[in-house]
Amino acid sequence: MSYDPEPAAAALREVRLERGLVLPLPAAIAPRTEADGAAAQLALARLVGAVPCAGFKIGATGKRMQEYLGLNGPAAGFMQAATVFRAYGSVRFADCIKPGVECEVAVRLAHDLPPGSYTKEMVADAVGEFVAGIEIVENRYDDLKTLGTPTLIADQVYHVAAVLGDQGSVDWHALAIGALRGRILIDGVERDAGVTSDLMGHPFACLAFLASSSVATAFGGLKAGQCVMLGSVTPPVWLDGPAHVTVEFEGLPAVTARLT
Repeated sequence: MSYDPEPAAAALREVRLERGLVLPLPAAIAPRTEADGAAAQLALARLVGAVPCAGFKIGATGKRMQEYLGLNGPAAGFMQAATVFRAYGSVRFADCIKPGVECEVAVRLAHDLPPGSYTKEMVADAVGEFVAGIEIVENRYDDLKTLGTPTLIADQVYHVAAVLGDQGSVDWHALAIGALRGRILIDGVERDAGVTSDLMGHPFACLAFLASSSVATAFGGLKAGQCVMLGSVTPPVWLDGPAHVTVEFEGLPAVTARLT
């Protein structure tokens, strides 16, 4: 029997409207595989008017993040245009459930990557910009083990919003992007730091994962102009209240966000 993703998407949408926690879905509608989760995610994107989407986030691309979340590998989710900001972004703290922020690098695509199987070498030519980024996430899950990875994928993997830096005059080709050190500051105080080599060995390996994934296939591949958050070099920094957030990576313009 083929999987119908619409009921799962509708249920997840209802939880968001009610600002509740995402609990395991009834067995009759829950996605059973990652491909089912990707189909439900596409259905959710249609419900919120995010097709075509502005891009994608990839979660748990780093070893520290996988250990923190208890996931065996990465998982991806769509991003919608209304919540993707350039250089600076602001969201209301009260609109989020247990919000946190992540120290990320990201790309803007110059060329399409149709559905298929990719290596990091194959995706490199599709990258137009390589920038620092902040992902705003929320911990809307009670227990990931009982929720299951397919439902986590259907629900965009913690995603709320993203802020991507400006490339400016920086030539990212001249940077050792596989070994950039980055840090995240909350109200001017460094809270954590990491290095891009923790992102599946190289940030472009993360992009290759996404381009080869069931999520990319469900959305018809990756498109020129889309943004991709490649993962956090640190675990999320969970916030107790409104905050000013800065992410800095060596050689890249800093990016800032405010939770008001």
